[in-house]
Amino acid sequence: MPREHSRGQRVSDLIQRELSLIIQKEMRDPRVGMVTINEVKVSRDLSYANVYVTFMRSEDDTVMQSLDALNHAGGYLRSQLSLVLTTRITPKLRFYYDETVVGGREISDLIDAAIKNDEQSNS
Repeated sequence: MPREHSRGQRVSDLIQRELSLIIQKEMRDPRVGMVTINEVKVSRDLSYANVYVTFMRSEDDTVMQSLDALNHAGGYLRSQLSLVLTTRITPKLRFYYDETVVGGREISDLIDAAIKNDEQSNS
């Protein structure tokens, strides 16, 4: 019998989907740019939501500026989110840079280099 998603997981998925639309269509801050929301983790009592994001431009200074802009707009994003959520409490949003994409790219590059070295040594 398949296990059903918990309420927290369903709320996380809804927040992720709706925040993507709100940021894409309603945020006018040029510091934010292209944002991908990778994951949302909601606390058990739904009071906080940790939002993990990545950006198209991944230089350190632009990442920090973009995160600052998102965290500064957290109140606005929360108010827009409250119009969609049917929960009694709308979680406070905290944005974090998700480094797993960068780490995955580095691991992939290392694997490609190892394969290339193996092919050269076998030739």
